[in-house]
Amino acid sequence: MRVLITGVAGFLGSHLADRLLAAGYEVVGMDNFITGSPDNLAHLTGNGRFSFYRHDVTNFTYVAGPLDGVFHFASPASPRDYLELPIQTLKVGSLGTHKALGLALAKKARFLLASTSEVYGDPLVHPQPESYWGNVNPIGPRGVYDEAKRFAEALVMAYHRYHGVDTRIVRIFNTYGPRMRPRDGRVVSNFIVQALSEEPLTLYGDGGQTRSFCYVDDLIEGIVGLFERGTPEPTNVGNPVEFTVLQLAEHVLRLTGSRSPIVREPLPEDDPKVRQPDISRARALLGWEPKVPLAEGLERTIAYFRTKLA
Repeated sequence: MRVLITGVAGFLGSHLADRLLAAGYEVVGMDNFITGSPDNLAHLTGNGRFSFYRHDVTNFTYVAGPLDGVFHFASPASPRDYLELPIQTLKVGSLGTHKALGLALAKKARFLLASTSEVYGDPLVHPQPESYWGNVNPIGPRGVYDEAKRFAEALVMAYHRYHGVDTRIVRIFNTYGPRMRPRDGRVVSNFIVQALSEEPLTLYGDGGQTRSFCYVDDLIEGIVGLFERGTPEPTNVGNPVEFTVLQLAEHVLRLTGSRSPIVREPLPEDDPKVRQPDISRARALLGWEPKVPLAEGLERTIAYFRTKLA
């Protein structure tokens, strides 16, 4: 199969490209490097089944030749990125999704949208099933990302219902692993970089807010399974084991051997108090279950950041 990945130079896009190439796919990558990095693709130089277009998917998008699938992963995805790039975040979720869907329609290709657990906002239902409609502040600072993804999901379903495009929507929960950017605003990378640099670990609020951390290899397996065997309804993919942010900080300190202190800052506006996926649908539909426990995944991620910070 020949597929397009938008946002291919990002954390998840580059891992997805590796996984599909290993499975025999031909991959066309697209990125404008607004948050992605050419370093994430350097190892693919010379791979005859990988080609790359430097392009902003919010503009008219054309790819020569047949396509069997379109994976739309282009978007700023960390809090720091979408707070610094609010207009670009809204545009790639709306205009970018529209252009990518138009290409899928023209090529008669299957389409997969990388959506997010942020569509649930600061949830009033816990854990979060796909049937929950969410609790989102549309005009808060995080709304640019939350509402961009909610609009993108609506557009995907409209193309499915009106044009008959074969679509998938994956709602991605907190994911971590190699190729995360240092100091990108995500909690795992922040803690690891601070610990390895012997800087204070920045804990927002009292640290009692919860997250569920999925190692990137597990997530990518779920996404590929959804693309190949899924249905159009949104599907949560994430690790259902829940930790407080304080527990994460303690894990990182222990695994790095760092003596960094923990300092507390005010909780950001609209920061979710809880986050845990109900993955009953992914289990039943795909037979998918995350396998990498947090300690093991953190060890791999810490090893990666040691090389990046050396």
